[in-house]
Amino acid sequence: DRIELSRQLVALEPGPETVLALLDSVRRAGLAILPWSENTLAWRTRVQCLRDWCPDLALPELSDAGLLARLESWLPPLLDGKTRVSQIAHGALDGVLKQACDYALLRTIEQEAPNQLLMPSGMQRRLEYALGQPPVLAVKLQELFGCAETPRIARGRVPVTLHLLSPGGRPIQVTQDLRGFWDRTYAEVRKELKGRYPRHPWPEDPWQASATHRAKPRGT
Repeated sequence: DRIELSRQLVALEPGPETVLALLDSVRRAGLAILPWSENTLAWRTRVQCLRDWCPDLALPELSDAGLLARLESWLPPLLDGKTRVSQIAHGALDGVLKQACDYALLRTIEQEAPNQLLMPSGMQRRLEYALGQPPVLAVKLQELFGCAETPRIARGRVPVTLHLLSPGGRPIQVTQDLRGFWDRTYAEVRKELKGRYPRHPWPEDPWQASATHRAKPRGT
């Protein structure tokens, strides 16, 4: 009773039965077969992290398990008229997930789990999110001169993990204690790297220096 005698491919036609068949294929294969964009996957991760950090916000459950559990409530409209999940329009998954949040909640997500943070240098730098971890901010240390406090998100509950970089983009220090870095570690870093990167500022007192993302003009 378990021997397959033959197999035949059947061309699907758009319609209710095809939608049910596609839903079943997603349920069996998992959400990875859907045409997610990198931006939508990153947004989902941000929402999931913020949901863990701020349960009082009552954010929607956007994990794979949560979305699969209520697949029939959000995916069928995207499958209407389709015969393959790959035919879902670009950006449609992003739109349908964000429909679960009103405008105020979308704004809260952007405020409390931002995609980028504004540095004292005036530049925006990207935050990288991963489930179960604080977000990571990779930034050249010259962009943080004068800044004592480690940036925090999620209503101030979560300190960012700073990956402080040399002017060449190499990691110098990983820390959630920016003040401690300036007080205890910066002098040694300055001594080691000033000669290697002479066109970049290395003030003795980082508290009084102006944050910058630029090198000094040649000849100065």
